[in-house]
Amino acid sequence: MRVKVTIAYNGSKFQGFQRQKKTGNTVSQTLETALKSLGIENKITGSGRTDKGVHATGQVVHFDLPYFWRQKSLKELKKRLNQKLQFIQIKHIKKIKSNFHAQYDAKTRVYRYLIKTAQPNVFEKEFVSYYKITNPALFKKALKLYIGTHNFQNFKKQGSPTSSDIRTISKIKLIKIKNFYAVYFFANGYLRSQIRIMIEGALKVQNGTLSLAQLKEQLKTSKKYFTTLAQPNGLYLTKVFY
Repeated sequence: MRVKVTIAYNGSKFQGFQRQKKTGNTVSQTLETALKSLGIENKITGSGRTDKGVHATGQVVHFDLPYFWRQKSLKELKKRLNQKLQFIQIKHIKKIKSNFHAQYDAKTRVYRYLIKTAQPNVFEKEFVSYYKITNPALFKKALKLYIGTHNFQNFKKQGSPTSSDIRTISKIKLIKIKNFYAVYFFANGYLRSQIRIMIEGALKVQNGTLSLAQLKEQLKTSKKYFTTLAQPNGLYLTKVFY
């Protein structure tokens, strides 16, 4: 039986979502270890990767349950896993069709980037990025440039080969509450570290170190002005639509 599982995790405690050869401290491997202790040997498949330090409140994974677990309640499985896991929370488990694929069936992935414009306190540091927003209108204008279908080859981390760098961003929403800014990205998919580079570009525009024209040039792939990434702390995978 295949199950669709929605999870949340504190990305600051892991070296990323995807399993790695050099370390076992990834979200995937930690979850698979907990599953193995319950007699579930199958690998998990996630809707997408998150980098080291990046969080999730709505990551989706799928895996197949062995026969003996089919006789047991999924509520019991959720309870047992949450007892074993630290820094990962199982939010929902539901039975799904046998050909469901967490990655390939995803239609829209939503990420949130959370910025605090005042110095974060000790309880916030892992979960928000600290930046001064001196020109909110220009910041919003820069973010709007990304909406649509573009070749984002200049907005991905080096050493991340893909079959295509074309992605479609359907919507970007900017919300301000007191001294917090939340930027929501809605897209069919993303390149590695793409959101953090896009945020970095918009931040550079609003603080005057990059012009809107230069950001447009980089987006049109004609010239590259920066390769730096915004901090990972404020980035969350919040929801996946199927």
